[in-house]
Amino acid sequence: MRASLIQIAVNEDESVNSRRDRVSSLVRDQAGSADLVVLPELWPTGAFAYELFASEAEPLEGPTFEAMAKAARDAGVWLHAGSIPERDPDGPLYNTALVFSPDGELAAAYRKIHRFGFDKGEAVLMSAGRELVTVRLPKTVAGVTTCYDLRFPELYRGLVGLGAETLIVSAGWPERRRAHWTLLAQARAVENQAFVLACGSAGTHAGVPQAGHSIVVDPWGEVLGEAGAGEEVLRVEFDPSRVGVTREQFPALKDRVLGLEAPGR
Repeated sequence: MRASLIQIAVNEDESVNSRRDRVSSLVRDQAGSADLVVLPELWPTGAFAYELFASEAEPLEGPTFEAMAKAARDAGVWLHAGSIPERDPDGPLYNTALVFSPDGELAAAYRKIHRFGFDKGEAVLMSAGRELVTVRLPKTVAGVTTCYDLRFPELYRGLVGLGAETLIVSAGWPERRRAHWTLLAQARAVENQAFVLACGSAGTHAGVPQAGHSIVVDPWGEVLGEAGAGEEVLRVEFDPSRVGVTREQFPALKDRVLGLEAPGR
């Protein structure tokens, strides 16, 4: 399976509309070279641009939804379109990830469960999602997660319980904690014997430099590819069948004692 992780630079001098057009073009550029494309978290605004969340929030099927659906269809790819600040019809805001099929249909939507900021920022501006989300791709079942989720291993165990073999992380991870980003991506891969595709953003969000360094890790924790700090496309080819082989050769998941019940959707 061929994956393109598009490490978008989110800079303050670019409008949301302009960035949406640019990202659509970047997705279309993957036609013929990727089966799956992954974008970063909250790329329309920037993950730390808290003051824009309310003003730029969209309904689920808003302008970013429409642009990404069309880009997926034009490119003929599965598209994890990163996440958007979503405004629910009842009022709350959510950090919502969108996944589209190659025909431009919405395949999954995931409202971020773990909100970053402790007592400020996203943690107080956005509501928490409640449901774990997987999506069946042609060769693998993918679990959908977002940024700060990466610090909570129980979420990934739950996704494995729902059949996930590939774990996708869309993020706006700060540069000052880049070492954690790499370490946690590898840990989630090893402990769940799954592929991890972690796409971060570049640039600076509201004065917060981004880590970049999008990364793809195999079920043994080996890094198959890693981006640098700036805007770029990380292209990696991986074999989803290796998950089953790894789990048979080293059946650690069968020795789980705690948390065996799979959480509901």
